[in-house]
Amino acid sequence: MVSATRKCGGVYLYANQRGCDGGRLYYDGGAMIVCNGEVLAQATQFSLKDVEVVTATVDIDDVRSYRACIPSFGSQSAHSAEKSTQSNIVCDNFTLYHDFDETLENNNLVPSVGRSMQVFLPVEECLLGPALWLWDYLRRSGASGFFLPLSGGADSSSVATIVATMCDLVTKAAQEDPYGTVANDCRRVCSREKDTRWVPITPQEMCNLIFHTTFMGTSNSSETTRSRAQRLSSALGSYHLSINIDVMCEAVLKVFHLATGKMPKFASKNGTLTEDLALQNIQARLRMVTSYLFGQLLPWVRGRSGFLLVLGSSNVDESLRGYMTKYDCSSADLNPIGAINKEDLRQMLVFASDKYGIPVLKEIAHAPPTAELRPTSGGSSEEHSQKDEDEMGMTYEELRTFGKLRKISRCGPLSM
Repeated sequence: MVSATRKCGGVYLYANQRGCDGGRLYYDGGAMIVCNGEVLAQATQFSLKDVEVVTATVDIDDVRSYRACIPSFGSQSAHSAEKSTQSNIVCDNFTLYHDFDETLENNNLVPSVGRSMQVFLPVEECLLGPALWLWDYLRRSGASGFFLPLSGGADSSSVATIVATMCDLVTKAAQEDPYGTVANDCRRVCSREKDTRWVPITPQEMCNLIFHTTFMGTSNSSETTRSRAQRLSSALGSYHLSINIDVMCEAVLKVFHLATGKMPKFASKNGTLTEDLALQNIQARLRMVTSYLFGQLLPWVRGRSGFLLVLGSSNVDESLRGYMTKYDCSSADLNPIGAINKEDLRQMLVFASDKYGIPVLKEIAHAPPTAELRPTSGGSSEEHSQKDEDEMGMTYEELRTFGKLRKISRCGPLSM
């Protein structure tokens, strides 16, 4: 937009927009004041403030001079079709300047100096945009925090990192203005309303109060992913539990056996593909059932009131391919990564690893994606042999390409 203003000169005001379209959060470049192609002022692109005002001092003669030095554009403008549609608006008692008055302190105003426009990297926007959205949703919902099933994989770890980014932004804003709106909301969400001067000292302190993670393992889970989940939760500061849900899976299968007299088996144990998929899906679905149970009761366990919003961790590639279980991590109250593909999530984890100094994020980003729903012969201490890309029959990089063709190029199955 700025380059376009260089053609004709003038003062332009660009308002900041926030919104959500089809599950995707979008932000523009922040409110800006541009004069003759130069950015004079720019608001914070990702801000926790409900309203942010930026000002700049502009010399209108600079605009006239700029336009006069390119007369061809003036001639085009005078003969343009748009001229007939323009109308004048009369404003009484309004001027863009003031008469000299010795009593005024701003008689010696000088035009604002141009500055470079701040532009965030795409991986930064993947962190900051959803983080602000989560905070806005949390403070308006009346919930006491978030609950996330943390598997130690890239998807759930990305969601956890976004929540940690939210805590970092809120903590800094609360410390800058301990009696402002953000600080007051932070005290309310963290159940610290009685202490009107309290603000979190570190993002980890806030994270421990509002963010709850749980590794829900089975006999098919590896010790590697359990370790990653534990190390990540320790680095972020979340309230973390590590549980085993085998007893729940066995109970459901026992009910099925009592009703039908049959017991399904995995394919590796001479079962059919239908049996194998059913045994995988029951593990995934029971994790989400458990998540809502913990989301309701963990505040009570910690001596607090309220409830937790359950976070999902299904990326857009899985939705595009259909490689997911209905009513597992694809079903939740909120899904911050529902419009982000796997490759972008990996890059985001590497960026966050360097930015926040969390080495385990880089380890998670480079690990091969696995569901860990089938028995493995390698032992629980090794990487699981069940790989997502092998089961899908295509790589996540190929899925990323299909996603761009579908969404950006508007291609259907035939044109792809």
